[in-house]
Amino acid sequence: MDRRKVLKGAGLAAAAGAVASPAIAQAQPEIRWRMASAYPKSLDTLFGAGEMIAKRVAAATDNKFQLQTFAAGEIVGALQTLDATQNGTVECSYTLSSFFIGKDPTFMFDTSVPWGMNVRQHNAWMHYGGGLDLMREFMRDYNVFPMPAGQTGAQMGGWFRKEINSIADLQGLKMRIAGMGGQIMQKLGVVPQVLAAGDIYPALERGTLDAVEFSGPHDDEKLGFVKVAKYYYYPGFWEGGAQPSLLVNMGKWNELPANYKAILEAACAEANAMCVAKYDAQNADAIRRLVGQGVQLRPFPRDVMEQSYKEAYKLYGEIAASNAKFKKVFDSWSAFREKELTWFRIAELPFDYFVNQQQGQPR
Repeated sequence: MDRRKVLKGAGLAAAAGAVASPAIAQAQPEIRWRMASAYPKSLDTLFGAGEMIAKRVAAATDNKFQLQTFAAGEIVGALQTLDATQNGTVECSYTLSSFFIGKDPTFMFDTSVPWGMNVRQHNAWMHYGGGLDLMREFMRDYNVFPMPAGQTGAQMGGWFRKEINSIADLQGLKMRIAGMGGQIMQKLGVVPQVLAAGDIYPALERGTLDAVEFSGPHDDEKLGFVKVAKYYYYPGFWEGGAQPSLLVNMGKWNELPANYKAILEAACAEANAMCVAKYDAQNADAIRRLVGQGVQLRPFPRDVMEQSYKEAYKLYGEIAASNAKFKKVFDSWSAFREKELTWFRIAELPFDYFVNQQQGQPR
């Protein structure tokens, strides 16, 4: 063996490795994005989901792809996040698409549909029923690329200053309620108001509002509603599960390297799963604390539930008759919902119902 040749070969290999490694690293660009959240920092689960995405992306790219998360109002208000992402004021935003049904009611399908599907059913439609493809096709006209990035689970029906015993008690009631739920409640006599999270408590305290809905016990406790309203109603039938999304400016999305796209989508998928898991854990504790503070839990009266269901599907039919984009998504969503309800009626619901019946029984 010629020792000099071996050493020479080893030296060349080492030199090649020294050149190749930096070349690979340098091939990954350094990218800095701003993410406008629709939520204040006090809402640790919703604002925190955006932060979770940013941290995961940074860690997976050796800090070469960084997203700086800004709370509502720091760059734009909660209800201006879509506009800011469209026009490039920010590269992306973390928000509920249903905030923007004033632009087109089709946005609601990305978040939730009143009297629609629960979390698992919605996720199934989005990922295996064509829902995500339909929403991306729809939002292309708004210059954004959406990614599911969170879930709240079924929400509460909100805080009321007075007890609601029938639909008659809703007449003229001023309620903060966002999305399509507000339009449905309006048909029941409510006067809906759309306010960002940070503006709700002052309005309720001053009496500008008679009732508010926001999310569930964990978030509602942080926002302090218990201090000014004692009746807490359920269920929040307008949100059997609410999915926040990461909306990305289309131009910025197209510029991303393929591996950065994959990392960002994976981070959003993780946030989608972890967000609802965190809420399921937190809400169970928060509802106990709220009851301990004197909160009166109440189910919505039967006539409110039945009439709101009828009004919801009547409204969807009216919109579909005049909005081709809405109809296209609604037809897909409706067909998927029907088969999901059949399956859940066979296995999931009987299991849940029996287990809940046994709560508190001797084992």
